[in-house]
Amino acid sequence: MTNLPWEERPSGSHEVMWRYSANPVIPRNLLPDSNSIFNSAVVPFRDGFAGVFRCDDTNRRMALHVGFSKDGITWNIKPEKLQLEGDYAYDPRVTFIEDRYWVTWCNGYHGPTIGIAWTTDFETFHQMENAFLPYNRNGVLFPRKIGGKFAMLSRPSDTGHTAFGDIFYSETPDMEFWGHHRHVMAPAPFEVSAWQCMKIGAGPVPIETPEGWLLFYHGVLRSCNGYVYSFGSALLDLDRPWEVLARSGPYLISPQQPYECMGDVPNVCFPCAALHDPATGRVAVYYGCADTVTGLAFGYIPEIVEWTKKTSIL
Repeated sequence: MTNLPWEERPSGSHEVMWRYSANPVIPRNLLPDSNSIFNSAVVPFRDGFAGVFRCDDTNRRMALHVGFSKDGITWNIKPEKLQLEGDYAYDPRVTFIEDRYWVTWCNGYHGPTIGIAWTTDFETFHQMENAFLPYNRNGVLFPRKIGGKFAMLSRPSDTGHTAFGDIFYSETPDMEFWGHHRHVMAPAPFEVSAWQCMKIGAGPVPIETPEGWLLFYHGVLRSCNGYVYSFGSALLDLDRPWEVLARSGPYLISPQQPYECMGDVPNVCFPCAALHDPATGRVAVYYGCADTVTGLAFGYIPEIVEWTKKTSIL
């Protein structure tokens, strides 16, 4: 992917992942009536990129919008909301599987569950049945079939700001009937890795590497001042992704910059999309900041894989 958005590691930095110097890459008011644009997903599309964006409006209604970009930095987001069956829609992920782009999101159906739709052109979207009963969030598809089945990670939850959450694996032959649920990861003990001790959830679409599926995931610490969302990385077995091979003890990115610490929901770094270039090993991760704007962070996949193994708490 020669046009992957990219910025070299700052001189003198030893960070495994580093932030784009012009963050936030997507401001909160890119649309005339947007209160915030965050927790969104992008993929390569034609000669540039396409995405599905969470845009909360000034009525504070949660909806999804389509956007396009030539360089992954400057975005043209359509003001029209995607017309989807559900009371609300937020936190999308997008992946290309075989011949179409699949979108998953948190869909409002008597509580939050996982909505699914597909498109070939980001103009017409075909919505499927919800994957699961309420309550569930963070539905993330793998970018290819595993054992002949489509596969998804998700986090069963409850109606509110869930104070718990493990990652589970599920599979389907047809994107409609889901089963063979497997437990993947639980929150870490506080004394082992506090940033991920309350709940965790899958982030961008997993990236296939020779060492396993590289998964960026968010973790939450319940501090004396509220929840703190950071993200780290894990390696999952290629053939049995419910088996975790390594899991980072330290975080990769945590709320430290003003746009991550201040906003509608302070202290949030929430990854939802990753663009990567196998030839160079580069990866660019889009992440929601303080539930208000969208940030971008960079790294090298081989470095992140080795760091994940070196710092693993397993």
